[in-house]
Amino acid sequence: MPENKKQTFHDIQVNDDDVPDFEKLFILDPYLRAHKLEIQRRYSEFQKLLSNIDKAEGIEKFIHSYREFGVHVLSDNSIRCLEWAPGAQAVYLRGDFNNWQQTSYPFKKLDFGKWELIIPPSNDGSPIIKHLSKIKLVIKTFSGELVDRLDPWASYVVQPPKSSGSVTYDHVFWNPTDKYVLKEKKPDKPRALRIYESHVGIASSEYKVASYREFADNLIPRIKKQGYNAIQLMAIMEHAYYASFGYQVTSFFATSSRYGTPDDLKYLIDIAHKNNIYVLLDVVHSHASKNVLDGLNQFDGTNSCFFHGNDRGNHDLWDSRLFDYTNWEVLRFLLSNLMWYLEEYGFDGFRFDGVTSMLYHSHGLGHGFSGDYNEYFGLNTNTEAFNYLQLANYVVHKFHPNSITIAEDVSGMPALCRPSEHGGGGFDYRLGMAIPDMWIKLLKESTDDEWNMGHIVHTLTNRRWQEGTVAYAESHDQALVGDKTIAFWLMDAEMYSFMSKLTPSTPVIDRGIALHKLIRLITHALGGEAWLNFMGNEFGHPEWLDFPREGNGDSYHYARRQYNLADDDLLRYSFLNKFDRAMNECEEKYHWLSMDDSGYVSCRHETDKIIVFERCGLLFVFNFHPTKSFADYRVGIDKPGVYRLVLNTDDPEFGGHSLLDSNVEYITQPYGYSGRRNSLMVYIPSRVAIVLAKIRD
Repeated sequence: MPENKKQTFHDIQVNDDDVPDFEKLFILDPYLRAHKLEIQRRYSEFQKLLSNIDKAEGIEKFIHSYREFGVHVLSDNSIRCLEWAPGAQAVYLRGDFNNWQQTSYPFKKLDFGKWELIIPPSNDGSPIIKHLSKIKLVIKTFSGELVDRLDPWASYVVQPPKSSGSVTYDHVFWNPTDKYVLKEKKPDKPRALRIYESHVGIASSEYKVASYREFADNLIPRIKKQGYNAIQLMAIMEHAYYASFGYQVTSFFATSSRYGTPDDLKYLIDIAHKNNIYVLLDVVHSHASKNVLDGLNQFDGTNSCFFHGNDRGNHDLWDSRLFDYTNWEVLRFLLSNLMWYLEEYGFDGFRFDGVTSMLYHSHGLGHGFSGDYNEYFGLNTNTEAFNYLQLANYVVHKFHPNSITIAEDVSGMPALCRPSEHGGGGFDYRLGMAIPDMWIKLLKESTDDEWNMGHIVHTLTNRRWQEGTVAYAESHDQALVGDKTIAFWLMDAEMYSFMSKLTPSTPVIDRGIALHKLIRLITHALGGEAWLNFMGNEFGHPEWLDFPREGNGDSYHYARRQYNLADDDLLRYSFLNKFDRAMNECEEKYHWLSMDDSGYVSCRHETDKIIVFERCGLLFVFNFHPTKSFADYRVGIDKPGVYRLVLNTDDPEFGGHSLLDSNVEYITQPYGYSGRRNSLMVYIPSRVAIVLAKIRD
């Protein structure tokens, strides 16, 4: 067997200190006190990781290992290559620079499975590996076989043309003489996030893969105009299979070349920052593609290396590999990956994909998560993955304090979004994943008069106090072929025939436009401390999303977003687009996405289908009844004064019927109602929502 030395985290012992600010956690959630010992144990393991890394290498150097690992040009134009391949018998470099000879450039073996190669400059003093030339690593496996592999730290990999007959990505050495340098200052951290979730490749109405520069020049101005202050970019980390939506990552340090070069992505981020928009990366550290020739799988010829070598290393449902978070070099790779995107590209934070899968040995499969705290602190919880997430959040926030991290977690893990010094996971937000599930279930299974107001309110407000939640009405998965967006569930085939303003509307279209606005507004206003919208959903994009693949003849027909529909004032899509903009502008003015005021619901009337709540000084009234309108409907309100409409879904600009006068003043009466000290009377038509703001005492 080859020597396979591994550094472990147990070389340095750390005393189990009490978690700082432990009591703050229990004040927010007294139920956690029963699990103090387990929280203490997790925190102790996290501290050991930090201490071991810091004493062995220094935490700052460790998380910036992308500066050393991989293939680099040194100041004298020599090439230095540093790789980790603990199961290899030998490692070589080949490529255009040596006419693809397999073994003419051997690496020197170092400790702990590392390998190093230094290549002097060419005779003319230039680097021997030229910009845009192709290279590969050659691994000699334990069996003696020589196999090609891509460098795990490669920053640019490209799929060869179809004429080559190969689908395996090539490592193209990226070392331009006029490398793009980020120009724009990062914007201030947003008070509250309004996120536009985006996929660069579909950001065009044309039948093609859109580019980074097209996204920057065409879509960012639109996003800004719509009132969003953050973009969440998905499918950026290179993935060989386009239809995977970017979630089968093959090259972690390479940005997807199908949209352009690394410099093109930097241009996109510069344009976003110029427009005061944060850019978050949808980062996938929960699993990796099973690809061998152009992925991490079996990189050193073994079944382990970056992953668990046994069944723990496979996710059967996703058909992918699972990282070994106890491994020193895996932590180096993943933490450096985060720093790479923050520092090389200027990203402002991350949405961590698949956090529920990471947190539990069961990966959350077949688990309903009843809310019993034993589900979060029992043997099913993967402490190793939790500690990695603590470590990731710690280094991101320590070295880039204005960065934002979001967890895709459906389980509701307590304290996941509390600081690590409180014993928490360190995230800023989690996705409110139960909300889109609720809306789709209602639309699929219930008639309008069966909608339960109490259930809607409970789902929207059922979140952990002082743990940020990103609310969203529908997920990007619902846009994929085989499912339907909210607009599609509401209007279906009639969207193709009756969305022109030149033709009379239909009951289906009227209902769809009305409920689309109500669903999005109540989710935006009551569902969390941040808001997220997937591109196109703001105007009810009429078609599903289906990436080119063998099953659809490699068609791009459904792999695009038709923004021209929203811009055409002769189409009813423009109503929804304008309402989305007005909703975001209203939040920007009145700041209802507040961590300190989650809203007070005073009415959830099942017969009338009315929901009333106050948040951040605003009064929200929703009428979900399919047929009944209510005149002189009394609603409770805490603060007395004179109120006026600031947002009205029935406004004709938004496709409404102009049943309400925006100039009417609503004067409170000192008459307590619905548990509030005052009340006022409103006219609230069927399937209409209104927002009132105080204009004077």
